[in-house]
Amino acid sequence: MNDEMKEMLADLRSRLRHMWKYLDLESKSEELKKLEGMMGDPGFWSDAEEAQKTIEASNNIKEWLVPYRGLDERLKDIEDLIVEVIESGDEEFLLEMESDLHAIEGELGEMEVKRMLSGELDKYNCFITINSGAGGTESCDWVQMLSRMYQRWASTHGWKFTTIDIEAGDVAGIKSITLKIDGQFAYGYSKGERGVHRLVRISPFDSNKRRHTSFASVDITPEIDEDINIEVKPDDIRIDTFRASGAGGQHVNTTDSAVRVTHSSTGIVVTCQNERSQLQNKETCMKMLRSKLYEREVLEREKSLQAIRGDKKENSWGSQIRNYVFQPYTLVKDNRTKVEVGNVQSVMDGGIDPFIYAYLKEFS
Repeated sequence: MNDEMKEMLADLRSRLRHMWKYLDLESKSEELKKLEGMMGDPGFWSDAEEAQKTIEASNNIKEWLVPYRGLDERLKDIEDLIVEVIESGDEEFLLEMESDLHAIEGELGEMEVKRMLSGELDKYNCFITINSGAGGTESCDWVQMLSRMYQRWASTHGWKFTTIDIEAGDVAGIKSITLKIDGQFAYGYSKGERGVHRLVRISPFDSNKRRHTSFASVDITPEIDEDINIEVKPDDIRIDTFRASGAGGQHVNTTDSAVRVTHSSTGIVVTCQNERSQLQNKETCMKMLRSKLYEREVLEREKSLQAIRGDKKENSWGSQIRNYVFQPYTLVKDNRTKVEVGNVQSVMDGGIDPFIYAYLKEFS
């Protein structure tokens, strides 16, 4: 146990040192001193708007610096004591120290995942849109299964989800659905889910019990803040109204409250039928459109910078990003990171974090 603890201690120190360099915490520490000096100035609040920006900048640095310093101090305490404790042979103290190391490892792991979410869009809530592909009724059922999976996943993180738009399948399942996920870094965590998801199983809709392959596409869009100005010219959009088909009671079936907005320049189409009034649905559609346009702008900018720097691995989506096999064996495999999970039911119950973390580590 002693050798294992020493190895673990060395590994944690190495990871913490890497975190210091990667996040450039040395320069952030100097910046924090300057900001705190500004906040101590008697005339600091003479410009409330600038003061608020200074406080926000200070808090953003502390968000990384405070937990880092806490882990660093705890690790130093163990480093100072470990040789003495090992030599004393105090098993109870050794077990307590080992427990502390595991706690530090867990907190450092959370920091490492969080530092992967440093993109401009990562902090936002998001919209998840799932559309059925080849496979008919089976494909529509697959959309419903994926929708449930993402809702269960959001719930495990304590996030709120809302159905913005839904189109039922002709026989069963769902042709298309848009969910809004409200949660810290929801877009950052879910962005790697964008792509085609492939299902292989014996279809419950096939009386001959044959194995079927179905596809569904998943799209992820951040929900941007109101203060981000994205111009949408009236001449660039077409607004259509239609009768809502989702949940909502009698009102849904008697008024053309659902709204579809098409952006001619990009071909982006957004729909909403969740709200009870046409005006509210239109406002939600316009927010989704502006979010998609902003995401498009940011991703293009990041792509250009990536091409210049050449310091990130390219992520090409291909025809499908993940396979979900129910028969003749059970396996969920991500085609990009090669991560596999044999318990397909746990994945369908929302256990997709292994795939998400692997994606972030490889492509962030």
